[in-house]
Amino acid sequence: MHDASFTATDALDLLDWKRQIFALYATVCATADPEEGWNTWRERRSWLFRHHPQSPIPIDQREGYGGPAYHPYDPRWRVLAAVEDIAPRERPLAASTSGTLPFVAVGRARFTLAGSEHELELAWNAAYGGGVLVVFADATSSVTTYGGGRYVVDTIKGADLGFDRERRTMVLDFNFAYNPSCAYDPRHTCPLAPAANRLPLAICAGERTAPAAGQTLD
Repeated sequence: MHDASFTATDALDLLDWKRQIFALYATVCATADPEEGWNTWRERRSWLFRHHPQSPIPIDQREGYGGPAYHPYDPRWRVLAAVEDIAPRERPLAASTSGTLPFVAVGRARFTLAGSEHELELAWNAAYGGGVLVVFADATSSVTTYGGGRYVVDTIKGADLGFDRERRTMVLDFNFAYNPSCAYDPRHTCPLAPAANRLPLAICAGERTAPAAGQTLD
């Protein structure tokens, strides 16, 4: 999110946020047990959301914030995807604050999930610095998860669980699927899931919509 009030202090805070997210994913990737790594990820995210100045949680809501809500970890939602090249083409992604953001579709990740074959486009951030984004929607979107889709890879912010350049594979663990910042505060501008990345099944893994007081989610 950029506005006229963005200062050097804000920039340094944002850089620190990115460094901490990169370090967190490095810790997760170095952890032998994926569920143990996921627990570390959840705990650290909750701390950052409560205390970091670049938290997406509005300042007046941070005190006492309990952290995002998640489905329990389920190893069936962790897959190794085969990465394929496609002819690069402009793929502007809808922005949460209206308009579009510049991306280029550069490939696809193919994988088997819940007994069926699926694929997701790999979007390259066409702005300075680049980065691969995999944002998806599914049958839970706008029901028990954020309607604009969830992120499973966002390398510009360090959200990456590993890839093998020689084998051309990448880890997609939907237990780590998370909401973009705009899900917490609509002032943030975030790219949303394109139609090509709408999966025809319910991904009951990762971050979900927090229930209202007195309610539970199955």
